[in-house]
Amino acid sequence: MAYSIFGTISPPVSNNSYFSNSNGSGLFLLLSNIFKFAGVIAGIFFVVQIILAGFAYLSASGDPKKTTDAWNKIWQSIIGLVIVSSAFILAAVIGRFVGIDILNFSIYGPNGANPGN
Repeated sequence: MAYSIFGTISPPVSNNSYFSNSNGSGLFLLLSNIFKFAGVIAGIFFVVQIILAGFAYLSASGDPKKTTDAWNKIWQSIIGLVIVSSAFILAAVIGRFVGIDILNFSIYGPNGANPGN
C-alpha cells in the first residue's frame, strides 16, 4: 500500500449523529451540546462585564454616581454568573433524578475516537 504525503481523510462515523438513536439519546446529546455552548458564552460574557465594570470603577475618579454605577454592574455580573452556574447544577440534579445525564456528553474526533475516554 502506497502512503501519501498528505494523508487520507476518513468519512465521519454515523453512529454518533444527533437523531440516529432509536431511544432518543441523540436529542439529549444535542441539548447537552447546546447547554454547554450557551454556558461557555454566558461565562465569557459575564467575565468581560466584570472586567469592564472594574475598569469603570477604577476610572470613576471618586465620582459617586460613576462609582455606584460600576458597583451595580459588578453585582449584576456576579448575579449572572451565579444564575448560569445554578442552571447547570439544577440540570445535573434533575438529570440525576430522572436518569438522564444531560451534562455529561462526549465529543467525537476523527474516526469516531473519543478523546475523553
